[in-house]
Amino acid sequence: MLQIKIKIEAFGAIERHLPTCLEISCNLNSSVYDVLNQISFDYPSALAMLERCACAIGEDIIPRQNKLTSDSTLVLLSPVAGG
Repeated sequence: MLQIKIKIEAFGAIERHLPTCLEISCNLNSSVYDVLNQISFDYPSALAMLERCACAIGEDIIPRQNKLTSDSTLVLLSPVAGG
């Protein structure tokens, strides 16, 4: 099975739970959900934040069902509150 590399960039509260240079190897056509599961397994303190974060590639917010077809940078955005 072909492997791809997903670089993780985290912003907001989740950033404190993950290393700054995080990269996950996964199978071609893995979903964003699969990558998040791997991160939560490796960094259990981030689990609660991962369940609520938004995910983006480039400028686009993407659903967790999105399939990853090439090396990418997955951006994790913590929910924000305020007003």
